[in-house]
Formats: sequence, structure tokens, C-alpha cells
Amino acid sequence: MNMHFGFSYIGLLFLAMLIIPNIMWIKNKPKNYTVEKENKILSLLEKIGQMLVTCASLLFSDFNIHTFSTWSLFLLGAFLLMLLYEVYWVRYFKSKKTLKDFYSSLMGIPVAGATLPVLAFLLLGIYGKNILLIIGVCILGIGHIGIHLNHLKEIKKTDTL
Repeated sequence: MNMHFGFSYIGLLFLAMLIIPNIMWIKNKPKNYTVEKENKILSLLEKIGQMLVTCASLLFSDFNIHTFSTWSLFLLGAFLLMLLYEVYWVRYFKSKKTLKDFYSSLMGIPVAGATLPVLAFLLLGIYGKNILLIIGVCILGIGHIGIHLNHLKEIKKTDTL
């Protein structure tokens, strides 16, 4: 795996698709949303993963479009997952914005708001053959998806009371 330093416009596009809905979410958080009970280890992994994914996405030109090959299918898959992520957010912003809405699945993908971008960036890392992004995504996925699954578990627990 060769990694090439340089700006990635594809990385910037993916990060914009990730960050813009999250900025909009700040004013549209679900009622009773809290981070107080989050697992500290998962939270630390999430933050380390976010830093690695953000830096790798922007600082390596491996993710930019090159000649079409079978590797391009990974980029296409990554982009389709990011489009599904945008669909998830549109659905959330049109909903009542409850915790159930926020931690919902999409097309059978559990906690879609966490899972879809992690999978998209994983495919992007595979497309770019960039081990730093792949490692960063794995760390991020453990933390971010783990946190979301724990929140979903808590919601289900309180619903059955």
C-alpha cells in the first residue's frame, strides 16, 4: 500500500457530506439526548478515530479519482453509502426528532447515522489503498458505532419498562 501525500478533494467532499448535517443537528438534537452515560473508552476511541479519519482523508491524494478500474467500484460504493447517509439525515430532520429517530436503522443497517459513514470511509480507504485511513476508520467504528449501539440499548430498555 503506497500512500501519497497531497490534498484530496474526494476526502474533502466526504467530510463535507459528514459534517454539514452534523452542524445542522446541533440545533435539532433529540429531546433527552445526553452524552453523560457514554463509555469513556468508546468515547476516546471515537475521538482518536475522528482525528485520524479527518487527517488521512484530507492529507493523502490516494482518494482522488484516477483511471477507472475495478478499484473504482470501492469509490462508487463509498459514495453510495454517503448518499444513503444523507437520506438518513433528511429522514431524521423530517421526523419528530426523537431518540428513536436518531438511532434508527435505514434499509436494515443498524444505527445508520453511525454505521453508514464508517462503512463509506472504510471503502474509501480500501479504494485509496491507504492503511492509515483504514486503521483510523476501524478505531472510529469501534467507538462511534459502539456508543450508538449502547444508546439504542438504553432506549429499548426504557421502552420496555
